[in-house]
Amino acid sequence: MPTGGSRNTGSRLQDAWLRRGLLACLLWPLSLVYAALFAVRGLLYRAGWLKTERVRVPVIVVGNVIAGGAGKTPVVMAVVRHLQSRGMQVGVVSRGYGRRTDDCREVLGDSDPRDVGDEPALIHHATGAPVFVARQRIDAARALLERHPTTQVIVSDDGLQHLALGRDIEICVFDDRGIGNGWRLPAGPLREAWPRRCDLVLHSGSRPAFAGGHTATRSLASDALGSDGKRVPLASLAGRPLTALAAIARPEAFFEMLRNRGLTLADTIALPDHFDFESWQPPSGADMPLVCTEKDAVKLWRKAPDALAVPLEFVPSAEFFAALDAKLSSLDGYQAA
Repeated sequence: MPTGGSRNTGSRLQDAWLRRGLLACLLWPLSLVYAALFAVRGLLYRAGWLKTERVRVPVIVVGNVIAGGAGKTPVVMAVVRHLQSRGMQVGVVSRGYGRRTDDCREVLGDSDPRDVGDEPALIHHATGAPVFVARQRIDAARALLERHPTTQVIVSDDGLQHLALGRDIEICVFDDRGIGNGWRLPAGPLREAWPRRCDLVLHSGSRPAFAGGHTATRSLASDALGSDGKRVPLASLAGRPLTALAAIARPEAFFEMLRNRGLTLADTIALPDHFDFESWQPPSGADMPLVCTEKDAVKLWRKAPDALAVPLEFVPSAEFFAALDAKLSSLDGYQAA
């Protein structure tokens, strides 16, 4: 029997957000309060009571308007790699969600993911770009530019709703859920009303969530990665019973991708997104290879060094990158590499 299958409050709520059923309707009055508070905050920024600060290089914000994760981190990595391929010096800022620290710091190769956040650790590991985390992204951006003054573009991992950091380009990411039931939190998944003004829309799922925007292809890499850097072909795992683990917003999506590659999942372990693995212990009494997501591996390898991480290959369309390049080129004072 697969583990991690119990229904928790979070999963029930996310299911409720897909339709306007009883639970969503009961929560709808609270969504009006949330919307009103969000509107007041926007007015305070527009009136200048709350300040938006800019830095000396273009800032690209990759975020979403729905709660629960929509695939922002793969988009951030794809954007960073694209700009690097053009010879640009790119930096990344993030809040570092779920970390146990509270300061502004650089993510280094030996940083503990518990101190910097699993996603910032993965972004730095996968792209080599300088990454800074701070409670306020403007603080992270300033620190990044001070430490890496040749940086030409900053990409913000998340932050559409965090208006203290000025931005030049906004990329809004959607997965297969689209806008769900179309209601605001907590009756629906929307952090803010949609449609809203943004520069680019990218669908990160297996199919466009709605008409308009750009698409991407997503698939599992052909090789899994060991903690020692060794590559293990996925094909070599076919026919063997495996344990699959995911601590992401939608674990079942990862499990299904593994099954579609012909792998046999004898056991699945679904854990909360950003799980820190402090209290987790590897399954006992089972002699099966353990496979996980690349994001989970940066923390899981401390407890299970034999686990195999299966990277996600996420490739936005050429049209998306062309539109991004055009947006960048149109910015006043922007100098291409």
